[in-house]
Amino acid sequence: MSARSHTRRDPADRTKPAGIEIQLPWWAIALPAIAFAALLLLILNPADAHAASGEPAVTDILERLRHLLSLAS
Repeated sequence: MSARSHTRRDPADRTKPAGIEIQLPWWAIALPAIAFAALLLLILNPADAHAASGEPAVTDILERLRHLLSLAS
């Protein structure tokens, strides 16, 4: 019994579509869209961006660490 041999397609032959279909999961579209919307809202209303205002959290953490070290010694 003879078996069929699969022939390779010529990459230069573009007459027939390859039939490749790309399917993305729902979150691959939703997450970038949500991130874009959040950044857009921050640009439109910069008063909501609390990270750039006030005392930085790193300074607060370092002060507490310095206080704890001074109590230990």
